[in-house]
Amino acid sequence: MNWLNLAMRSVWNRRSTAVLTLLMVALSLALLLTVDRVRQDTRASFANTLSGTDLIVGGRTGGLNLLLYSVFRIGNATNNISWQTYQDIVANDAVAWTIPFSLGDSHQGYRVLGTNNDYFEHYQYGRRQPLSIREGRNFEAVYDVVLGSEVAKALDYHLGDPVVIAHGLGSTSFDLHDDKPFHVVGILAPTGTPVDRTLHIPLEGMTAIHVDWAAGVRIPGFHISADEALEMDLTPDTVTAVLVGMKSRIQALAFQRRINEYRAEPLSAIIPGATLAELWQMIGIAENALIAISGLVVVTGLLGMVTVILAGLNERRREMAILRALGARPGHILGLLMIESGFYGVLGLALGLLLHWALIAIAALWVQPAYGIQLTLALPTGPLFFVLLLVVVLSILVGLWPGWKAYRRSLSDGLTVST
Repeated sequence: MNWLNLAMRSVWNRRSTAVLTLLMVALSLALLLTVDRVRQDTRASFANTLSGTDLIVGGRTGGLNLLLYSVFRIGNATNNISWQTYQDIVANDAVAWTIPFSLGDSHQGYRVLGTNNDYFEHYQYGRRQPLSIREGRNFEAVYDVVLGSEVAKALDYHLGDPVVIAHGLGSTSFDLHDDKPFHVVGILAPTGTPVDRTLHIPLEGMTAIHVDWAAGVRIPGFHISADEALEMDLTPDTVTAVLVGMKSRIQALAFQRRINEYRAEPLSAIIPGATLAELWQMIGIAENALIAISGLVVVTGLLGMVTVILAGLNERRREMAILRALGARPGHILGLLMIESGFYGVLGLALGLLLHWALIAIAALWVQPAYGIQLTLALPTGPLFFVLLLVVVLSILVGLWPGWKAYRRSLSDGLTVST
């Protein structure tokens, strides 16, 4: 007798219940897979955003806040750095290079970053990958703008298109620097980092659009045209933060201490990798809680599967009795129900993987533009692979319980069940 074929025919005869049971198992496994994938991809996206930078210097604030607004464009700076302080940092013998930048303005919800050409020369992401221009060139004139790849794609911008910067960070702003439009001169290649969602302008351009502004508002009755601004000294008074590369990494800790004790103004200096590790430590509890909840959902799915099989035993008493009457041994009945429960586990895992990939593919359309987290489709590896293997094994073993219940039912009890 082909017990596998018999088990599948039995499942097919109860296909409505079987489909719901499969969905229950598949959904629970899809939740576990999706939570783990989002966790891994979030860590990878954050870790790949910046590399090769030894220190980040900003106004006195918490280390996490400095990391978030300077690297990930999340939140706002509490204080700026004076230009004189920036010059002191540049002049230090231990410093190999610096990247100053100013934040605070936006364009249709995308951040605008004022910097200089050191940004394109020294900024690195991933495994020390430099930025590259996909189209055009770096900015040279005051009113040039270089777009991140996502900005250009989402807004359908091309070389030569005008861009009007808005004051502030809202997606909709009525305070526009429309008297000083910029023009697209370059589009960066995709990086999978916040760089893709950023518009890059010269520091002088950032200064030019604010020469007739004070305290965040346009000065009433005072206006300086774009051409008049070009005749002015556009050296910025302040910058938001500075990325610093040291000549020797051994000097980074000493220089960090010197910056944190800087007397001219209150500053904070952080080591990106160490601060990022602090961030993971903080959110690790939440990650573990989500994984634990997902695991409980999987356990609940397995228990639900056993419950469905047990509930169906009363309807199958005659089926089991007939099999016993035809010569089926107790081990055959046990194996039949273990095959059935294993079927739910194996096929539920396959459906769970497909559902997980569908969820990731759909979520990536929203998560990537909104948060810069690149969600990937991948097979489970490492500990998760063994967890899923354990789930399949458990799905087979839990068939022992209903199998034992079926074994204990007597032949005569099964044959006398009314129809």
